[in-house]
Amino acid sequence: MVNPSPKIFSGTGSIYLAENIAKKFGIPLGKCITQKFSDGEIQPMFQESIRGDIVFLVQSTFSPAENILELLLMIDAAKRASAYKVIPVIPYFGYARQDRKDKPRVAIGSKLIANMLEAAGADRVITMDLHAAQIQGYFDIPVDHLESSSIFIPYIESLKLENLTFAAPDVGSANRIREIASYFEVEMVICDKHRKRANEIASMVVIGDVTDRDIVLIDDICDTGGTLVKSAALLKEKGARSVRALITHPVLSGKAYENIENSVLEELVVCDTIPLKQQSSKIKVQSVAELFGVALRNAFENKSITSLFMHSQRRNK
Repeated sequence: MVNPSPKIFSGTGSIYLAENIAKKFGIPLGKCITQKFSDGEIQPMFQESIRGDIVFLVQSTFSPAENILELLLMIDAAKRASAYKVIPVIPYFGYARQDRKDKPRVAIGSKLIANMLEAAGADRVITMDLHAAQIQGYFDIPVDHLESSSIFIPYIESLKLENLTFAAPDVGSANRIREIASYFEVEMVICDKHRKRANEIASMVVIGDVTDRDIVLIDDICDTGGTLVKSAALLKEKGARSVRALITHPVLSGKAYENIENSVLEELVVCDTIPLKQQSSKIKVQSVAELFGVALRNAFENKSITSLFMHSQRRNK
């Protein structure tokens, strides 16, 4: 058998990112179009041969849900075009917050998406900062789970903050923050929140001392910004010298931009897994293109993916 060649294609929602990933990988972005018919149906179509190739399909599955459907159709089209392997590259994995049955008569959305990706013909999945790491277990195919710490740690180091302390905006983020705090050998605090309902916080308390500290809040998703803004205000109220936030996926729905702009946050640093809907003086974007470019190259060459984020472990002094 002739050695398979790598090819990278993009869904319509992530072309801006796929072009840079392909550039970092070292190949041009493949030619693919998605037709949209008058009734609203879509039909992706590859415009070059992919027979016997390893095909990477870049598409974040943020709203609208059409982004998910387009990715599924691209996987199916690639399999029917005799691709050797089809690997969806999903920088932002939508529906990841629906990872368990936390109340009666609800769906486990992330499990359903995993089933659909496998049914469409995916051979493996490459994604980043899943809302819940156990979602990897919903798949019966390999999942490469990249971490934003590879991008955020160098940024934090460049800030040279005098009295660095990390904060988790909720208890669920504690493990993620603990690893980074351990790397920097500094303390961490937790903002414990209680919700009345989705996107509405009833109360919040800070666990730990933040007096005269330069706080860095870290989380995987910023949706409406309510939790983030309230956490930042509470930390300042408790004596923090400065508060900034580093968030992987900028969902930023509803009044999020207004909330961020009017908050006490020094800045909100996000990744480009989702394109920003508008610009903000407080929002800075860090690209994941290089990280994914290297990850795709390693996957193609059967090299370790884990080595890309081993530095998130505690530094050797």
